[in-house]
Amino acid sequence: MSDKKLLCEDFKKMKKNSEKIVMVTSYSYPQASAAIEAGVDCILIGDSLGMVELGYSGTVPVTMDDMLLHAKSVRRAGDNVHVICDMPFMSYNISVEQAIENAGILYQKGGADSVKLEGGTDYANVIAGIRRAGIPVCAHIGLTPQTAALLGGFKTQGRTAEAAKKLIDDAYAVQDAGAFMIVLECIPYELAQIITEKLTIPTIGIGSGAACDGQVLVYHDLLGMFKRFTPSFVKVYKNLYQEMEEGLAAYTQEVKASAFPTDAHAKRLKPEVYQQIIKDLNL
Repeated sequence: MSDKKLLCEDFKKMKKNSEKIVMVTSYSYPQASAAIEAGVDCILIGDSLGMVELGYSGTVPVTMDDMLLHAKSVRRAGDNVHVICDMPFMSYNISVEQAIENAGILYQKGGADSVKLEGGTDYANVIAGIRRAGIPVCAHIGLTPQTAALLGGFKTQGRTAEAAKKLIDDAYAVQDAGAFMIVLECIPYELAQIITEKLTIPTIGIGSGAACDGQVLVYHDLLGMFKRFTPSFVKVYKNLYQEMEEGLAAYTQEVKASAFPTDAHAKRLKPEVYQQIIKDLNL
């Protein structure tokens, strides 16, 4: 765990020095606390919270209020880690002014160190506007969950020469607009490698191979906390859902059998105090 929060230029130096960047999502104080203690370089408050925390089928229903609440919770875990907060669907899509206002809320009230938004060339002006307002921006191209319906669903992007060129153009566009970092989601290894080598800003891969400057995974996926599905690109390091289920089942059984709580889990009055209470209450 570092005592110093990494800033935008620090991530660029890590890329230059070929030092891998470790990012993980977190959505609450205890999750972020564990991530900080584990030594991650930055935390992403992803709109994936819509699925893994709020039970939605996707990220589209997530609101600014949702993101702000979770951002505040994560920020309280510590000031020595860089926190990136996703801008939810329709919080930056209408106008640059709307995007700046909402980015400002997450930055000023939520305590985020930067914001992330999905989109390439079409959103370069939005990134530039937020950046001019003094708020660092992380870009996100490839599979963009908020608009997955337009991409043919949740599948790998950039499989054809035309699609690959579009993603390379998107990557250059967001870099030129002032993004300090870019997430590459579900694009082929070779394409991620090309983009990583061409850009001067760090690339963070998710389902895009090891050539990226860093990696990000969803907290619940890598720790086996989300039972509904696990993406094929995820390595599950722990199976916490099963452990939580087993612990809760054991608790349920012990309460039903009057095996919990025991005397070891109870507070007792001193005998003389107990006798005085009995006397005073005429029991």
